[in-house]
Amino acid sequence: MPTTLITGASSGLGAEMARQLAARGHDLALCARRTDRLDSLRAEILVAHPGVRVVVKALDVNDHDAVFRVFEEFRDELGGLDRVVVNAGLGKGQPLGTGRFDANRETAETNVIGALAQTEAAAAIFRAQSSGHLVMVSSFSALRGMPRNITTYAATKAAVAHLAEGFRADVHGTPIKVTVLYPGYIVSEMSGTSAKTPLMVSTEKGVRAMVEAMEKEKRSAVVPAWPWVPLGFVVKRVPTGLLRKLG
Repeated sequence: MPTTLITGASSGLGAEMARQLAARGHDLALCARRTDRLDSLRAEILVAHPGVRVVVKALDVNDHDAVFRVFEEFRDELGGLDRVVVNAGLGKGQPLGTGRFDANRETAETNVIGALAQTEAAAAIFRAQSSGHLVMVSSFSALRGMPRNITTYAATKAAVAHLAEGFRADVHGTPIKVTVLYPGYIVSEMSGTSAKTPLMVSTEKGVRAMVEAMEKEKRSAVVPAWPWVPLGFVVKRVPTGLLRKLG
């Protein structure tokens, strides 16, 4: 069975990825700050899929030493890691220059430096194994600089995508694969929105598209494809004045 590590797995997209990958026969390494939720998720998965292994550990991705330690512990306990999904992140943010540097800094530290620590830890394991699949969860908002509350968030997710693309260039021609996912509006705790938001899709549907892209080891994927692929084409080209109204 393949073994997949997912960060930020206690809720939202991470938890649903765990459920869907378990249904496909993956052994799982799940980590997040909230271990009570991880324990509940583990119990749920083992009831539904008793043949899979599920190991859970507490992890705050801003504790960089802990990221390396926990990834290595997962590798040792499970006999290797076939895939690491860099999913943990924050969605805080306020318009630049409005006195909320604290919120924007926290988002940048978690989504960039925290993601860098996760990527470094995964990359070191994959290089040692000479195999592995790195999956980076970016965002549709990374396709272009975005206004208002998501300016910093979008910038961090663009950084995540570039980290992945740079590592892909490093390992080109080896068995190590890299996928960058650009989710659109998917219901989750971090989205801070509801199913009533225009274009919002359910967690189950959105994650199904993410998992399918992972399993196909796509280089990159805007998910779900409809309507986010055509919208991505538009967003990259829309005039700044209109972009401001859309943000």
